[in-house]
Amino acid sequence: MQRWTAKFLSHLKSERQLSPHTLIAYERDLKTLIEFADAQGLEAPSDITSVHLRALISQGHRRGLSGRSQQRKLSAFRSFFDYVTRESGLENNPAQLVSAPKTGKKLPKVLDPDQMAKLLTPNPTRWHGVRDKAMIELLYSSGLRLSELTVADKDSISWHDRTILVQGKGRKERLVPVGGHAISAVKQWLSVRDQLPTKGNIIDSNALFISERGARISPSGVQARIKAWSRQSGDGVSIHPHMLRHSFASHILESSGDLRSVQELLGHADISTTQIYTHLDFQHLASVYDTAHPRASRQTKKANAKNESGSPQ
Repeated sequence: MQRWTAKFLSHLKSERQLSPHTLIAYERDLKTLIEFADAQGLEAPSDITSVHLRALISQGHRRGLSGRSQQRKLSAFRSFFDYVTRESGLENNPAQLVSAPKTGKKLPKVLDPDQMAKLLTPNPTRWHGVRDKAMIELLYSSGLRLSELTVADKDSISWHDRTILVQGKGRKERLVPVGGHAISAVKQWLSVRDQLPTKGNIIDSNALFISERGARISPSGVQARIKAWSRQSGDGVSIHPHMLRHSFASHILESSGDLRSVQELLGHADISTTQIYTHLDFQHLASVYDTAHPRASRQTKKANAKNESGSPQ
C-alpha cells in the first residue's frame, strides 16, 4: 500500500503540480487508509473493496469526524484508486461505490432588526466614522456583497431614483434600491469625502468609498472598519460585511415572503442559493409559534408540569 500511495503523491506533485498545502491534506487522508489496511491485513490496493471503505468511513463517523471531512477523505480515496486503476489495470474503483455522510447546511448568521437599529444608532461626525456608517447603511440597505461595495463609484448611485447600479459576479450588473437612511448617510459621507484626515491627495476621484490615503478602500479595509464599529456599537457580536447582506435578505423575505424578488436583489443566478434564507425564516416562524401558540411545545411542557403536580381527578 505504501508503495502505491508514495507513487500517487509523487504524481500529484510532479504532474498535477498541486500546492504543498493540498499535498499535505492528501497525505494525511491516505495515511488513515494505510493504517486501516494494515490493521485489516490488506496488503495491496486490489485487496480493498467498497465494504472496507464503508467500514473506514463509519469508523470516522464514530470518532466524530464532520460530514465535510468525510467527504474530503473519500474524495482523496477516489482519486487514489483512479490512479491505481489507470496504472495497474485494477478493474473497478471501490471508492466510487461509497457515499460519504451528507453535510448539514450551515445557516448564515443574521442580526435581528433591533440589533441592526442599535448598530446604526451612533451618528459620528469625524471622517472615518461618517464613512464607516455610510458603508454599513449601504451594505444593509441594498444587500451588497463586499466586492460590490468596494468597486462602486460615486456615479453608481441615482439620487433621484434612490438606486445603485451594482457590478456583481461575472461583471453582471443589476439595479438595487437604496433606502432613505442609506441615502442620507452616503450624502453625509460625500460632503466630507475629499477632506482627507491625512491632508493627502485624492488618488481615486471616482471611488465611492476611499481610504484615508485617498485610494479606493480595499475589501480588507472595509472588514476591519466594520469589525471595529461593531465592537463599539454592537451587542458584542463580531460583525462582518456578509452578515449585513444575510440580514438584508432575511428581513426582506420575512416581511414579503417573495423569494424571487430576494433572488433578484441579491443577484443570485440560481434560486436554490437564495432558498437558504427560507430556512432562517422558518426558524423565526417556529420560534414565534412556540412562544405564542397555546398548544405549542413549550407551552405544552409547562402544562404537563402543572398536570403532574396536581392532575384532575
